[in-house]
Amino acid sequence: MNTGQEVSYKGMILAAGLGTRLRPVTCSIPKALVKVDGLTLLEVAIRHLADHGVKKIIINVHHYAGQIIDYLDQNKNFGLNITISHESEQLLDTGGGLKKASAFFQGDGSFFVRNVDIISDLDLTSMMENHLKSKSLVTIAVRRRATSRYFLFDQDQRLCGWKNLKTGEKVLSYKPLTDPEMLAFSGIQILNPEIFPLITEEGKFSLTSLYIRLAKDHLIKGFIDNGNVWRDAGKHPIPST
Repeated sequence: MNTGQEVSYKGMILAAGLGTRLRPVTCSIPKALVKVDGLTLLEVAIRHLADHGVKKIIINVHHYAGQIIDYLDQNKNFGLNITISHESEQLLDTGGGLKKASAFFQGDGSFFVRNVDIISDLDLTSMMENHLKSKSLVTIAVRRRATSRYFLFDQDQRLCGWKNLKTGEKVLSYKPLTDPEMLAFSGIQILNPEIFPLITEEGKFSLTSLYIRLAKDHLIKGFIDNGNVWRDAGKHPIPST
């Protein structure tokens, strides 16, 4: 039912990485400030979230953090409420970075987490509607595309494992009734803040390992990304949209 109230969400942009796949470009600037078609990856990520009702964003930083902070100041935070999560002492990976930022999301509803180095036109509004309807702990955007690492989903689009084709490693949270479908991560996810008390990991850890651990007892679902645009801009050659 439309209440006439404006929808407002929170989001996190994961931007603390070293950008090693983009060297030598990232030897002097952070990956978040690499430009594609005249726009920085950080601006692309911010505008994507803002276009779907995200008003408050937290960004984790490490590599050339000062450049990112100055860039946001120069652009007046693109009209949004933006908070910085500093990882100057240690890179915490995706899971550790989220845990460090947990206070930002306490007391609110489900929120977006987005990698800074992807270019996507995924309909985040539809994804959030699907997430809320399914009452998932986590909803992961995935595409049917070729890659080396896949999330595995059962017949109900529920996460059941992970597979690395290069190394042959395969981890199952539980055994599905049918052969799982392999789907590639799109770099976007929605999380219910109820996940925070379930995070027992400390320090540096990935969201992938957290999800695989939790998927046995908690609902983590995939959302098929059928958008027309999806690019991994975190590697050479830097793609054009």
